[in-house]
Amino acid sequence: MSDTNYTLTIIIPVYNEQDNLNRAQNELEGYLEKASATACVLFINDGSNDKSQSIIESICKSNSAFKYISFDKNYGLSAAIKAGFDHAATPLIGYIDADLQTHPDDFELLLPYVEEFDLITGVRSNRQDSFIKNLSSTIANTVRRWFTKDGMTDTNCPLKIIKTDYAKRIPMFRGLHRFLPAMILLQNGKVKQIPVRHFERIAGTAKFGVWNRSVGPLMDCFAYLWMKRKYISYKVADKSK
Repeated sequence: MSDTNYTLTIIIPVYNEQDNLNRAQNELEGYLEKASATACVLFINDGSNDKSQSIIESICKSNSAFKYISFDKNYGLSAAIKAGFDHAATPLIGYIDADLQTHPDDFELLLPYVEEFDLITGVRSNRQDSFIKNLSSTIANTVRRWFTKDGMTDTNCPLKIIKTDYAKRIPMFRGLHRFLPAMILLQNGKVKQIPVRHFERIAGTAKFGVWNRSVGPLMDCFAYLWMKRKYISYKVADKSK
């Protein structure tokens, strides 16, 4: 998205969320009208095989602040987030899920910290998920925190704001979405956690099960450690005019 009228691009990965998209449109339009940063929305349709794409196209036709990217097949959440990073042209990138278990209004809790911090991530308060889902998430966060030493309480919270220049330097690998704070810290960036609200999923189905939240993250941790040893980070002090 090349429109320079905006400061914040809110990326929304979508995979078979036809029952949530109209509600997402309504809530996001309400937020855009009062947001403290001029914001636009970028849907990334990750190969949905329901009616998500047609709904997304209808939303984008009705409001110029909404745009979309559509994959040719399902590549996974990490690829969708990376595509959002790659195509955003605003100084800031926000991330929220289409199921709205976090609310776009809570971006306002994160935005006051964008001057001092390079990634501001929500921490879901009073989580409205099942016992099994909460338990597997807790285990995954504990394992990941032990490997990465990033100090994050809830790295998978689907409400974040990242400075775009940091986001675009994050290398692509499967499971990326679990390591966004760690990847910012590798760039010597600063990370802040802020409590945000959490709501029950009221439509559609969750895309991650116990395996994705427990064993999957453990395997990804080893990939992260390999990448960390190879990672290159630098800052330019000066250059010729």
